Amino acid sequence: MRSLSFAAGARPSGATVLRGLVARHRVLAAIAFFCVFPWIMPYQSVAINVLIFGLYAVGFNLLFGYMGLLSFGHAAFLGTGAYTAGILISQHGAAWWWAVPAAIAMSALVALAMGLLAIRTRGIYFAMVTLALSQCVYFLVYQLPASGGENGLRGVNVAEVSLLGLRLDLLDPMQKYYFILGFVALAMAVLSRILSSPFGGVVEAIRENESRARACGFDVDRSKLLTFVLSAAFCGLAGALNAIHLSSVAIETLAYTTSGMVVMLCLLGGMGTYFGPFVGAALFLFIQDVASEYTENWQLYVGAVFVIFVLFFPKGVWGTVLERIDHER
Repeated sequence: MRSLSFAAGARPSGATVLRGLVARHRVLAAIAFFCVFPWIMPYQSVAINVLIFGLYAVGFNLLFGYMGLLSFGHAAFLGTGAYTAGILISQHGAAWWWAVPAAIAMSALVALAMGLLAIRTRGIYFAMVTLALSQCVYFLVYQLPASGGENGLRGVNVAEVSLLGLRLDLLDPMQKYYFILGFVALAMAVLSRILSSPFGGVVEAIRENESRARACGFDVDRSKLLTFVLSAAFCGLAGALNAIHLSSVAIETLAYTTSGMVVMLCLLGGMGTYFGPFVGAALFLFIQDVASEYTENWQLYVGAVFVIFVLFFPKGVWGTVLERIDHER
């Protein structure tokens, strides 16, 4: 079996060093942009939602954009993370710093169980299996007495946090934004490390040609399962942050429509791009915010805009921008 890591003492190639430099710069660029982002958006609450749902799309993009596996069940991981953190905080008095890692771990565990079944299938069958399993998670959580059923979970109150000696008032939207940004920045750094690692190369190799990757000696099924679990971990973090942000968890977080929404975010921004999921989330939420002020049928306008972007920006907004930059070079 071909090793996915460098041999002990081996010197990395020039290409590997270059990829590492690019990875560090893109993380710093993303963080720098998000530091000023709330001053650009019309409402700070919209900026917070962009961070959370952008992170949700990042997790999905790791599986769909980089691995090439289309899932219709990622709401299960967002909802699992949200409900795990919410139940621990509201009903067991757990501290946020314990509830958030627990939410990530629980989402990863659910993904492991789903992935062991789903990775046996391919193409549209994989998408349908993930959708079916996600609906199973939906009804299991719905039946839990602790979840609140159709009324959702209430009382996820985290009014103040202490972080590195600083006290942050989460009732202040700006302080809450930068609190969430800390988690998003850490997640983006982890994602960049994954993509620039030898394992990241294996992931993209499977997307480009699964048969060739298998012939080269890579354990394709294990790589798919690991990517599925890592993808769910990012989504679980997004769910936990959303529960803290809203102080509640709606059962719709687990609905299939939430799984469909993340596909739209990824396609709008540009699948297989590092920053694309956040661009897609910003576009979707901004259009939703503006359209909902004028009409209750805002979904119609969001759908029309989505169709236009798919027709004229087939690689997504950010993907098209990167493509044009490459052409100019």
